[in-house]
Amino acid sequence: MTYIVIELQTNAAGQTANIVTAYDNQPQAENKFHSILAAAAVSAVPKHAAVILNEDGLIVKQWCYDHS
Repeated sequence: MTYIVIELQTNAAGQTANIVTAYDNQPQAENKFHSILAAAAVSAVPKHAAVILNEDGLIVKQWCYDHS
């Protein structure tokens, strides 16, 4: 199964950027997910989030740090 990790960063003006990466298995996807969140926890970006989707588009995990 393929897992998709999406990193979202929303600035103070409300503009959102995203980075999308696909992984062949869930442990690799979770590794990236937690790496993003480790950076997001101390980020100066107002909203910094990560999502894991499976290949069916279902949310496996999601979290957002809101520093606004």
